[in-house]
Amino acid sequence: MIITLVAGARPNFMKVAPIIKSIDKARNDGNNISYRLIHTGQHYDKALSDTFFEELAIPKPDANLEVGSGSQAGQTAQIMIRFEEELVRHPTDVVLVVGDVNSTMACSIVAKKLGTQLVHVEAGIRSFDMGMPEEINRMVTDVLSDHFFTTSEIANNNLLASGMTKDRIHFVGNTMIDTLLSQINHFKKPGFWDTHNLKEKEFIILTLHRPSNVDNVNTLREIILEINNASQGRPVIFPVHPRTNSNLQLIKNDLGSVVPVTPMGYLEFMYLVRSTCCAITDSGGLQEETTVLGVPCITLRKNSERPETYLIGTNELLPYIAGLKPLMNRIYSGQWKKGSIPELWDGKTAARIVDKLIKIYS
Repeated sequence: MIITLVAGARPNFMKVAPIIKSIDKARNDGNNISYRLIHTGQHYDKALSDTFFEELAIPKPDANLEVGSGSQAGQTAQIMIRFEEELVRHPTDVVLVVGDVNSTMACSIVAKKLGTQLVHVEAGIRSFDMGMPEEINRMVTDVLSDHFFTTSEIANNNLLASGMTKDRIHFVGNTMIDTLLSQINHFKKPGFWDTHNLKEKEFIILTLHRPSNVDNVNTLREIILEINNASQGRPVIFPVHPRTNSNLQLIKNDLGSVVPVTPMGYLEFMYLVRSTCCAITDSGGLQEETTVLGVPCITLRKNSERPETYLIGTNELLPYIAGLKPLMNRIYSGQWKKGSIPELWDGKTAARIVDKLIKIYS
């Protein structure tokens, strides 16, 4: 069995790394399974991309489609064109996609139009917010997929409610957490730790990239001002996503305690997440990682496709930034909920995925 693995953006790297390791182990154990790794190039910062592959011990891709940036439609179209050429040259038994980025949807469409079996890892998650491009990617991918590997019973129920049959749904856990747990002893202090005089649990980590939060300069300014007001002078470390940088430059006089830094590799960033007193974010993956690490997380969104992180984890949704200060005061006073780790987020998800693939397709 040949599996074509698709990775296109930073979140994908953390999700495919443990799957690759589990396929290698299964092959070494005598199973007829191999893979071809395709990097679509949707995440086009070569330095960061190379860093992630090195840190997570991901082998060099068999092909890099080098799609780069563009509009939603333009980028999706380029991925489809180049991935179709790849599959025609290198036929496969199964295409495996992860997550919900443009590469996930684009490669799924191509796979099914070529009559190839399609597997979706992290299937069934829903925000029920059609204003999110990722939600459209998830829905299209799930409609096309032959088998679904899910992170929670909530995701299972979403798939069942949409008419998918139970025999195609496989609750396996979360590969992002496989990577987190396998790398936790390798987290490393970023070089600016001492420069900014950071101390354990005495700073805040901030990530923002969603259009609703960063594309309007006035909205971004309001968020930054409220974070400053709630930080009580604590440094707020802000790795700046490329889509955010131009607007951030327009409000640089309002930054206050907010410290912009360039995007980091996985190991340095996760060192900050483990060490922070609180994460403020609009990212999906960070909600999961903070839940497993027991770190308070405030998500600046009206909804989340990962409800387990706020139902049983350490995450809270904050639809309106004006409500930030009371939440932060709960953290400072030690009154934040303790949270617990969702079922099967145990570091063994990739092994379960590969075992199931061998049973299905061998």
